[in-house]
Amino acid sequence: MLKKSLENILTPQESQELISSFDQIGDIIIVRIPDSLLTKKKLIGETLLNEVKIAKSVFYQSSPVEGDFRTRNLENIAGEDKTETEYKEFGCKFTVDVENAFFSPRLSTERERISNLVQDGEIVVNMFAGVGMFSIMSAKKKKCTVYSIDINPIATKLCEKNIISNKIVGNVISINGDAAKIIHDQLENKSDRTLMLLPERSDEFLQSAINATKSGGIIHYYSHIHADKKSNAGKLSEDHYLQVTPVKSEILRSKIVRAVGPRYYQTVVDVKITK
Repeated sequence: MLKKSLENILTPQESQELISSFDQIGDIIIVRIPDSLLTKKKLIGETLLNEVKIAKSVFYQSSPVEGDFRTRNLENIAGEDKTETEYKEFGCKFTVDVENAFFSPRLSTERERISNLVQDGEIVVNMFAGVGMFSIMSAKKKKCTVYSIDINPIATKLCEKNIISNKIVGNVISINGDAAKIIHDQLENKSDRTLMLLPERSDEFLQSAINATKSGGIIHYYSHIHADKKSNAGKLSEDHYLQVTPVKSEILRSKIVRAVGPRYYQTVVDVKITK
């Protein structure tokens, strides 16, 4: 849609360089623009604003998601300069801040998968919860208790707001702080199911996830894997997990969550541990 709208404005070479996909989160659009087209970023922003009727803001993502708080720099290139919006997914509604707290619309399928796996009566520890989407979707669907941890205070505040708006106060407990310390102080051997949604640092926090999880419990271990063939990514992620884990583990399944670059994938391995 974007390339077609700009075909009379961009040269054929520029059109080829244009990244036509973008993220739409509520009434906010986030677009990535190659350096060669940054002089036309306002034009790209206005075009998107005109084409996507419910959009009120368009932002250019000028930095990757990075740092302990998992935030990114966004530059307003069209419409309102606001980064907070309401987002709906599978019957839940969330207030998100697309610049100041981690959120990805591209994890919706994985959020639904996890919420379907959670069982009534489970205690779940979500170690890197962001605004609480995995936590809240699970607690809305099943009678479970979720400890929803994030080190970013803005993410924690938004999670608390989302707990109230989804009417699950008491089922999701939002905790601000470092997941490893919180598990050590409060949550050792409490979890039936532990989520590790920080793929770039999963090895660093694996022992904390094991500490949180009861013997016989399940860990969802996310990682980033290079694979020459897409079909090999799941098996490579299983092999990597088995190399780094210090406990007896039964692999239940593995899968690609999404592509994050050329021959580079975010994967998940679901494992049942015995301590």
